[in-house]
Amino acid sequence: MASEEIQIKTDYITLGQFLKLTNVVESGGMVKLFLSEYPVFVNDSQDQRRGKKLYPGDSISIPEVGTYTVTRENA
Repeated sequence: MASEEIQIKTDYITLGQFLKLTNVVESGGMVKLFLSEYPVFVNDSQDQRRGKKLYPGDSISIPEVGTYTVTRENA
C-alpha cells in the first residue's frame, strides 16, 4: 500500500489534528473514541495519545484506513 503524503505548514501537528486533516474523523470530539477503538502506529510504535506531536518525516499507519507520511509544506 502506497503512503499518502500529508503536508503541514507548522513545525508539528498533533495526532488529533492529523486525524481531522486526513478526514479519518469528522470532528475533534470523535478523535478520542476513534483512538480507543482503532490501533494507530506512529513510526511503527502504537500510540493512542491525541496530543502526540507528529513531525515531518513521521510515518503514521492505521490498519484498514491507510499509511501516511508527514511532510513540511514549502513556503
